[in-house]
Amino acid sequence: MAYNAAEASKEEASIPYRGPALFGVPDDLVVPNALALDDDERLWVPQSTDVSFKPLALSVSQGYFVNVLRVRRSGILSRHRHTGPVHATVLKGRWHYLEHNWWAEEGSYAFEPPGDIHTLEIPDDVEEMATLFHVTGAYVYVDPDGNPTGVEDVFSKIENARAHYERVGLGRDFVEQFIR
Repeated sequence: MAYNAAEASKEEASIPYRGPALFGVPDDLVVPNALALDDDERLWVPQSTDVSFKPLALSVSQGYFVNVLRVRRSGILSRHRHTGPVHATVLKGRWHYLEHNWWAEEGSYAFEPPGDIHTLEIPDDVEEMATLFHVTGAYVYVDPDGNPTGVEDVFSKIENARAHYERVGLGRDFVEQFIR
């Protein structure tokens, strides 16, 4: 029979778990001000001119990453294929894919299935776009015919962040707090 907290006494329900920790369970991860867009610039890892990301979770054991992508320019960002599912929540601005007729606008949620190939564009009237992305697998950057030109995954995100945090004085190990 399952434990039912609603039927437990108030006193019993308020007792924290007191058993042993389960084997292999990593520490919880809490990132203060995770959605702040105007916080310490050193936290933002540059990917290119006017494009940066703030890591929130970098899962090497499950092959995913969660980050806020911030773009401070309009135009084409990239053409890519997903090897796994992607979940996106737009925090600021708007964007779309040239291959689809929908727009991801502030407050929108988008699901992108594995295998989808699309070209991300930010319109001219958007000065800054910020989106929370949960990416499982990799982005495979492709040419207009779908031929691979590059790859980005949790491991390249970690290496990029290590180098950046060392450059800005936070230290290479600063990224370790996000790795699970």
